[in-house]
Amino acid sequence: MDDPGIQTWAVDALGALAHETRLAVFRMLVKAGPDGMVAGAIAEQQSVPPSTMSHHLATLERAGLVQSERESRLIHYRADYPAMRRLLTFLLEDCCQGTPEMCGDLVAGLGCAPALPEKA
Repeated sequence: MDDPGIQTWAVDALGALAHETRLAVFRMLVKAGPDGMVAGAIAEQQSVPPSTMSHHLATLERAGLVQSERESRLIHYRADYPAMRRLLTFLLEDCCQGTPEMCGDLVAGLGCAPALPEKA
């Protein structure tokens, strides 16, 4: 991925995540799954005023990490899983230096990944 566009996007995405509240919100939305959460519930769970949370959510959305959808008077937010995969791929593309065993336990450490078999 020597595409300068992906590098610029990755810098923006990482910049958006470089704030304690936004990182916590993004992780919460990832855990919430495809259904996501409404803005008010996100603000309440994070103990952040709605106007401040609106700013944080807008920053995450501009960075391409979350998507929003208006449902009547509520705004529903969900993590953008393809964007998350792009960011992780960008960060890890040079991992392993051609030796997959170097990074094998990296995937095993994820809660959603199946455990890798132990080497004999």
